[in-house]
Amino acid sequence: MLRYLLPLLLLAPAAMAQDTLSTHKPGLLVMAHGGTEDWNAAVLEAVKPLQDESPVAVAFGMANPHTLQEAVDRLEAEGVTRIEVVRLFISGDSFLDATEYAFGIRSEKPPGRFMHEPHPLRLSVPVQLSSRGLMDVPRLGGILADRVAPLSQDPAQESILIIGHGPGSDEENERWLQNMDAMADSVRTLGPFPEVQVITLREDWTGKRELAEAEIHAFMHAQAEATRRVLVIPFRLRGFGPYAEVLEGFDYAFDPNGFLPDGRITDWIRAEFRHLASLPAAPLTFRDTPSADLSQPQHNHADRH
Repeated sequence: MLRYLLPLLLLAPAAMAQDTLSTHKPGLLVMAHGGTEDWNAAVLEAVKPLQDESPVAVAFGMANPHTLQEAVDRLEAEGVTRIEVVRLFISGDSFLDATEYAFGIRSEKPPGRFMHEPHPLRLSVPVQLSSRGLMDVPRLGGILADRVAPLSQDPAQESILIIGHGPGSDEENERWLQNMDAMADSVRTLGPFPEVQVITLREDWTGKRELAEAEIHAFMHAQAEATRRVLVIPFRLRGFGPYAEVLEGFDYAFDPNGFLPDGRITDWIRAEFRHLASLPAAPLTFRDTPSADLSQPQHNHADRH
């Protein structure tokens, strides 16, 4: 008798796993800073191919609880059993504390000033949250190389300047520079550029920004004296930011795009989503606590990371 039961016993775990898989319906929530119509359109275009693979919602804003709640409600209305949150920021630290608080991962409201006051969200399904940013993925430096390649004419007589937004914390800024420099290795493989310089403008911090602008100007003057052509690449998700103003009066060539558009960003979002979906679902704790009134929209910040 056991001889006939054994195959059934062996098949049972596989059948149970298949049944679990069939009831597992993860939804993808992509967070992005938000900005101009062109900026937002570039993000939506990067996410579009993923809509055929799973339910997808995008929440623009700096951990804006209104847009986050709208995205959660949209996914829950589609019947997802859990939500995987992929944060499409250059730095994994961007708005992380406020986001963890919103999703009930952090129980205490983070200190500090916020563009959008953090609130716990209404949630009825478990949530997994990514913590990596684009600069934590060195292979995405290939996008920087692809931005440089069509601009370059004679690498031996050209220097590269890669400019990023940058944080206020000096310790975090050092991490930005190290990661940016690692990604810039992809550019260095293109040719014998005399210099490949990375710098953060630290755009939102008075005093630190002025020092960064002085460093950028010193670099540009040095390259001009060496009669080298400068190629400027923005280390931003989309656009050239305020760099034209900072570089006013200097001669340079530049790429206006940032990391988007590029299919590798779509691939990265997909990989992050699949990784999160493969993890055990975190239990709902205080996540289902009623949130504050989120009925009124809140404005997005105009700056774009």
